[in-house]
Amino acid sequence: MSLSVRPQRRVLVTKINRSQSFAGVNSSADRPFRNLSPFTPTVSRKTGSRVSRMFSMSHKSPPPKVPQPNRLDEVYEALKKGLTAYLEVHQLELEKLSTQIRESKRNSRLGFLYDLDKQVKSIERFLRRLEFHASKIDELYEAYCIQRRLRDGAHNMVKAYSTGSPGSREARESLAEASKGYKEYTENMCLLENELESQLGEFHIRMKGLAGFARLCAGDQYEIFMKYGRQRWKLRGRIEVNSKQVWDSEEMVFLPLVTEFLSIKVTELKSLANHVVVGNVSCETKDLFAALPQVVAVDINDLGTLKLSLEVTWNPFDKDDQPSAASTVNKASTVNKRFSTYNQSPPDTPSLREQAFYVSVQQAGLLRRHGQW
Repeated sequence: MSLSVRPQRRVLVTKINRSQSFAGVNSSADRPFRNLSPFTPTVSRKTGSRVSRMFSMSHKSPPPKVPQPNRLDEVYEALKKGLTAYLEVHQLELEKLSTQIRESKRNSRLGFLYDLDKQVKSIERFLRRLEFHASKIDELYEAYCIQRRLRDGAHNMVKAYSTGSPGSREARESLAEASKGYKEYTENMCLLENELESQLGEFHIRMKGLAGFARLCAGDQYEIFMKYGRQRWKLRGRIEVNSKQVWDSEEMVFLPLVTEFLSIKVTELKSLANHVVVGNVSCETKDLFAALPQVVAVDINDLGTLKLSLEVTWNPFDKDDQPSAASTVNKASTVNKRFSTYNQSPPDTPSLREQAFYVSVQQAGLLRRHGQW
């Protein structure tokens, strides 16, 4: 899939064509995104495989001063859809493992069944945590909706008292009380909005490479700068021969935000003091709430000849509350490998405990034959 971009006010830009993507901000022209099969970038790293994280204390932004109820509604719907997909994927894996346990009870080792049962219990715990997490988000959203209705009512009262004749003291006191309630409900909405934002989990973004077809040449150097609220990610790369790309950083973890969009700026480094900005776009992120990893493509320039390929994986919990069971479903390769391993027929070779049991049975039979039992 490709990533939709939001139109920006730039001097040299007439319009931004976006490919089929997340349902983002409508642009002036929509066109399908071309398949990336002719170009498969190969990304290698200069440094070790360490994931960068933007979890400094400065990232914890204070509550907003003005609530954004319309935007919060969109993010809430996308979040609920992603949590539902997460539950369905793990429920499907749980059913498959339970079926394998029932089919493997007769002819299998005890260790094999124990391993399956251990994974089933782990997924069941993760499902309960997901359900609790979804119910917590629903409670926060319901409280937000209540405060929104109270705020709208207070706004209507302030408007009514302001348009009327403020002659009596009772009218002035009622206006002051309504204004105080409006301010209080607005602060509550901002606090709930910030609390709901802290429950969005995290985005793991992996750099896949630039796709430029004839646009990229060996020896070109690029700098990519991503900005997501207070979070930053800057990386530099070089185009090698045979379409290989070398980047100094490969992975980053971003915390999702409600009102912010992901800003991406790509600059071509031609010389020491000669840098050419290829494109600067702003992308929608609410459709990144998905159960499985997504490979997205971002149109960097207006013509779409240069695209940035990213692999985005969403975790519904943050780094401190991430369960181990989530990693079994986030990567499709891991799931396929596990299922292929479990679908194999169980071994017929008896275990040591079974062998000892068979030996004791044979010895008891020999004692019966000789009358010594």
